[in-house]
Formats: sequence, structure tokens, C-alpha cells
Amino acid sequence: MKASENFLNILKKNTMLLALVVVVLLFQALVAIGGKGSMFTPTNITNLIGQNSYVVILATGMLLCILTGGNIDLSIGSVVALVGAVAGTLIVNMRVNIYLSIFICLLIGTAIGAWQGYWIAYRRIPAFIVTLAGMLMWRGVALIVLNGLTISPFPQSYLNYFTSFFPNVDDKAATLAISLLIGALACAAFIALQIVSRVQKLRKGYAVEGLIGFAARLALISAVTLASFFMLGSHNGIPVVLFLLAVIVLAYGYFTQNSVPGRHLYAVGGNEKAAALSGINTNKAIFFAYTNMAFLTAVAALVCVARFNSSAPTAGTNYEMDAIGACYIGGASAYGGTGTVGGAVIGAIFMGVLNNGMSILGIDANWQRAVKGAVLLAAVIFDVTSKQRKAALK
Repeated sequence: MKASENFLNILKKNTMLLALVVVVLLFQALVAIGGKGSMFTPTNITNLIGQNSYVVILATGMLLCILTGGNIDLSIGSVVALVGAVAGTLIVNMRVNIYLSIFICLLIGTAIGAWQGYWIAYRRIPAFIVTLAGMLMWRGVALIVLNGLTISPFPQSYLNYFTSFFPNVDDKAATLAISLLIGALACAAFIALQIVSRVQKLRKGYAVEGLIGFAARLALISAVTLASFFMLGSHNGIPVVLFLLAVIVLAYGYFTQNSVPGRHLYAVGGNEKAAALSGINTNKAIFFAYTNMAFLTAVAALVCVARFNSSAPTAGTNYEMDAIGACYIGGASAYGGTGTVGGAVIGAIFMGVLNNGMSILGIDANWQRAVKGAVLLAAVIFDVTSKQRKAALK
């Protein structure tokens, strides 16, 4: 009986990771049966990273907003367009120094977030209204900056920061060896951090997952990581943008789980009134979440204009839906107070695999939207149903 309970607990704690594995294997089978190649080609893995890098960045920021009480930011797609428009104007049209242009773009994104965060946190205007207004307003400003035109191409010196590969050498054997070494170091660091975290939790008397489930999860993630780096090394090497994603995910993962301000976000989402009574500055926490969201949106905009090599008025369309969907699919609660950066990343990869797999199979874009909508609804239903069951048991 105990073994079966442990097995069920493992399934519950790793539901989305297992679901991701199942979906990947399902698409691989369908692609192979349809005679359309494989999901696991080096080129496709590289494309998957490039196509979904912005989703990972935006989902990381969106998670912090959702943690504060299920709030979302609807303006990020328009902010991507505006920051991209400014980047194109500065770098391409005005030939401003690249580093200064990047700094200005990040500053503009942060200022937009502070503006919206002020009305949400300190004036208590609903986040939905403020960010909906921002979605309309910033898109309009982007159109004004671009004058309805597309700016391109960007200089290669800028593109190298987001679209190049590491190591940039002609020797294929060296590229593969260095890629595998970096993958092995990443796995070793991940395993070490997970073990240290588990030991600390045990010392403090916190509940942790079973040893078998813990070891199986580490083994699965490490195996997938090594396989991915092997395929990347077999192609052009590691996309430079992957290093940026790693820094963002690790930094925000640590911030949300191990810092006092990060834990305040969970407290605000769990019960804002109780958090305020316990001495937490809830207004400051909410303000930070939305300011940070716009800052990461600016980072995503810089990545996007490099990927498309252009600044377009239509850039960022529906990006907010991708980010929100990734968070909820990755386990964030629609009520706030629950969710992890790791879960948001898994959700982003899940969305990316859905898009990539259906595109390879030649499924119509309208059906793709319908499938993603159904998956998002199923994730939220699962979250709500789980909470209702827990409440009933209490």
C-alpha cells in the first residue's frame, strides 16, 4: 500500500514533466508514421530553442504577476512591439551604439512596467484594466514610432548576441566535445543544487518527495539535457540565446524560492490581507512584479528583433497568451500563491512542442489554436478541481 501511495505522489508532483514526455513521444510517433522525419533532429532542436526563447523569458516574468493573486499582464505583446520599434530606430536608422541602444530599450521597458505597476499596486486599479489599456496604448505608440513600416536589417554585430552559436569554430568534433562538456557541467550543477536543497529541507523538517521519485526526476532531466546538448553539438553548437535563458531561469528560480522578497510574492498571492498584517509591504511586492514583467518583456523584445532581423508593427501579437498559457500549464494557480519558475519553463517547452509538432505534421493554424486553447483550459480545470478536492478533505 505504501509503495502505491509513493508512486501516486511521484505522479502528482511530476505530472507536467511526465505529460511533456508523453506529448513529445506522441508527436515523434506521428511524425515518423507520416514519413515527415523526426522531432529529434539537431536542426529541429535548435529551431525549438530559437522559436520559444521569448516564451520562456515572458513566462518567467508572468509567473511573478500570477503569484500575486492570479493577476496577469495583457500588455506584454504590445510592449514587445514598442521596444522592438525603439531598438530598430536606434540601431538601424540612427546607428546609435549597440550597448547604449540596449540600455535605452531596457530602461523604456522598465519605465513602462513602473507606470503600470503604480496604478495597479498603489492606486488599486484592477490589473486587467491597466494592462488592457497598456495593450492598446503601447501598440499605438509602436505604430507611431515605426510609422507603420518595418525596419530591417539589423547589423550583424547586434545579431551575434542573440542568434549566433557557441563555440564558433569550424571543427565539428571540437564543437560536439565542447557542447557535451557544457551539458555535463550543467547536469552536475543541477544535481548538486537539487541535493543541497533537499538536504536543507530535511534539516528544517520540511516535507520532501520520496527518494526514488527524486532520483528518477534527476536522472530523467539529466538524460534529456545531455541528449539535447549532443544534438546541438552535432549541428552548429549551442545557441547563444540558451545561455541568456539559463541565466534568467536560474536567477529567478533562486529569487522566488530562496529570497525574502521572492517569498513575499507567494504570501501576497496566498492571502494578501494576512501578508499585510504580518508586516509585508504588499504594494511594493505587486509593484515589483509588474515592473519586472516589463523589464523581461524588453529583454524578450531584443531577442525577437534579432531572431526576425526586423522591427515590425505586428511584432508581439498574442505573446501574452503564450506566456499566460505556459504558466498555467506549468502548474501556476489561477488564484495565485502557487507556481515555480521551473514549472513555467516546462509549460513553455510544452507549448513549443505543441506548436512545433503540429507544424511538422502540417496541421492547419486554426486547429493549432484550438488545441492550445483546449490544453490551457484543461490545465486550469485541473488546478481548480485539485483545490476543490483539498478543500473538501479539510
